[in-house]
Amino acid sequence: MKRLLMAAAAMSLLTAQVTAPAFAGDDAKPKTEFGNPDIEKPAEFVTEKTGTFNGKKVSYRTVAGDTFIKAADGTPEATFFTYAYIKEGVKDPSTRPVTFIYNGGPGSASMWLHMGAFGPKRVIIPDNPADDGAPPYKVVDNHDTILDVSDLVFIDPVGTGYSRALGKEDPKKHWGVLEDGKSVARFIHQWIDNNNRWNSPKFLAGESYGTLRSAVVADQLTNRHNIGLNGIVLISTVLDYHMSRFQAGSVMSYVSFLPSYAATAWYHDMLPNKPKALEPFLQEVRDFARTDYAEALIAGARLSDAKQAEIIDKLHAYTGLKKSYLKATNMRINVFRFFKELMRDQGKVVGRLDSRYLGEEPDSAGEYPEADPFSYASGNAYTVAINDHLKNFLGVKLDKRAYKNSAYSDKNFTWNWNIWGKSLPNGGRMVNVVPMLGKAMRRNSDMHVLVAQGYYDFATPFFGAENAMAEPPIVQDRVEYKYYQSGHMMYVHQQSRLKLMHDVRAFIEAYDHEKDGK
Repeated sequence: MKRLLMAAAAMSLLTAQVTAPAFAGDDAKPKTEFGNPDIEKPAEFVTEKTGTFNGKKVSYRTVAGDTFIKAADGTPEATFFTYAYIKEGVKDPSTRPVTFIYNGGPGSASMWLHMGAFGPKRVIIPDNPADDGAPPYKVVDNHDTILDVSDLVFIDPVGTGYSRALGKEDPKKHWGVLEDGKSVARFIHQWIDNNNRWNSPKFLAGESYGTLRSAVVADQLTNRHNIGLNGIVLISTVLDYHMSRFQAGSVMSYVSFLPSYAATAWYHDMLPNKPKALEPFLQEVRDFARTDYAEALIAGARLSDAKQAEIIDKLHAYTGLKKSYLKATNMRINVFRFFKELMRDQGKVVGRLDSRYLGEEPDSAGEYPEADPFSYASGNAYTVAINDHLKNFLGVKLDKRAYKNSAYSDKNFTWNWNIWGKSLPNGGRMVNVVPMLGKAMRRNSDMHVLVAQGYYDFATPFFGAENAMAEPPIVQDRVEYKYYQSGHMMYVHQQSRLKLMHDVRAFIEAYDHEKDGK
């Protein structure tokens, strides 16, 4: 049976500091901010820890607590309850980078990156594509995190974790592409000011929708707050939804997904003639996808029968799908159909977030899977781990707030996809924030971008990320790419997690301009 390993011994060092605690004789009402009974004063919980990261012993302080963002008149509008890990003994903060970390959704808390990759503790789930089962789960010291080279601040956006709108503030003012980006940028500005970190090297690290958020936040910080970033880490990147969302008349989604279909078919031995090496094979598929395949899709009804047969032969070789199926779909492979179709004869479906994972369903006749095998194989461990970590490692005690994995638990949660103004082209969902990221890069000659992609990710396909980052606004010579033989959350795979930590650490060290003497 798995044994849960938590840091109970460290609790002797815990100093839980809640601003203005109630004492005997005080009335039972909580102390409030600005005389508003709906706004309690910010809570803060601090502990002192030591750990070994990348072979280096680090003494650090954990700070879990509220940071208010305020209106022009000083009234608090919302609180970001965040988790900071700060190295002790640093005389000059300008020599110490700080990295702001968040997940995506939209509407997700940061627990995945917190407990899976970057936090000082991490939860272990099976390294092979298998179900995480039931508790207790094993939580261990994360010796591979980047706390040796950067302070870490994990951000739960408004409506997630313990973060929330305050007073009469409508949380929907923080729920949207622009609303969320502005809100998170305001928090980062406030945190920098509160902690006197103005001259520290600064990095963003976001996963999935968090990469889209990073583009908006970078634009806001650069152009509204005059705060420069040293670098951005995009983990499982989605910046231009034309590359990853299927819509009638658009060909780029079919082009962008094809190499991911090929990688998945290669992994599950579904190719008619499987190449020995994955990466040279995927380069061949990329080249076909952006040339012959894209031209064939654009040609549509103008494509000759002979050319169609030639393209279908290639698609069959690259995906393992039956030629009759490829012809019936007009050579347009929808990812949600692919999940079921690839291994239909074996009665299996492949995962969306990580296509290494397989699921079995009641029948093999359906067109779409009933659920994502990866999602139901991995979610329980992270939920348990973050709640246990907050209470027993960080010492967070908040009786009046429940931790929310996702803002979707709020029945009023909706997301505003409109970044254009009054009109919403294409229903408002085909968002493209590449121009925002490009503008931030062009206005800051020191800002670099690391793109980290899993080969087996169907939520944010790696070729879709490459196609988006190839758009003209991006400064190409300041972008680097890293790939992992895993899925959307590449860090669930041990070898990929170690590579990701190595790649991010090297990225921060390369662009920490205080260290390199710039």
